[in-house]
Amino acid sequence: MGRHIACGFRKPAFDNHRYCNGVLYGTEGLMFVDSQPIDMADAGFMCGVLHLFVQSGGINMGKQHWKPGNMLYPVPAVMVSCGRENEKPNIITVAWTSTSCSSPAMVSISIRPERHSYNIIKETGEFVVNLVTEDLVYASDYCGVRSGRDVFEQMKLTPLESRTVKAPGISESPVNIECKVIQIIPLGSHDLFLGEVTGVTVDDKYMDETGRFNLSQAKLAVYSHGEYYGLGEKLGKFGYSVAKKKNTGKKNRKSAKGRITNQ
Repeated sequence: MGRHIACGFRKPAFDNHRYCNGVLYGTEGLMFVDSQPIDMADAGFMCGVLHLFVQSGGINMGKQHWKPGNMLYPVPAVMVSCGRENEKPNIITVAWTSTSCSSPAMVSISIRPERHSYNIIKETGEFVVNLVTEDLVYASDYCGVRSGRDVFEQMKLTPLESRTVKAPGISESPVNIECKVIQIIPLGSHDLFLGEVTGVTVDDKYMDETGRFNLSQAKLAVYSHGEYYGLGEKLGKFGYSVAKKKNTGKKNRKSAKGRITNQ
């Protein structure tokens, strides 16, 4: 969508003009749009209506209404590992994933039925969600387009033995979430696998001396509309909008006479 601008003009005067919102105006008409000249050298007297489709360059475009589509971004692009007996384990990158329940802990992943990992997960009823860091973005992208081609070896990734499922995790990932499928829901282009979390493995290099897991230090990556990004700066924490502000002023104390004074 754009904005149509209508104007009447004569042959422009180039010695007296002004620039506004990406459009250069002359004393008698519109001469330049987005720094691109309109050739009117041979134009004599011109009077009419000029309709120009101006891209968003300083002009307020307002809102646009689109047809239905997936615009819930950014999302975590996770590497989902799976495997069957007598076969090499596989990895598929999934962006349609989410936390589905807190208690019991559940996650969901949506996969197209034609993908190689689809039947593996459907038959075994198991998968492992592996979080992706900035260092794993290349491998994650590769596994999204080359699934089923011995991706562990090609991407030099290390299978990690799981505790509660037979499917391996990825050792290089900071968090490995082991899941067992409890429901498969056909949706359309994708089927949703709802998995109950049966175990979580974390990289202890992100544990501090108090036993707190500092996931923010792992430099996780996200996926947004076909592109990968690192996380930006911290903006707040859960509940900070309603948290009581700390008293930074001087504390009050009662004097010997009962009056309140500042110390």
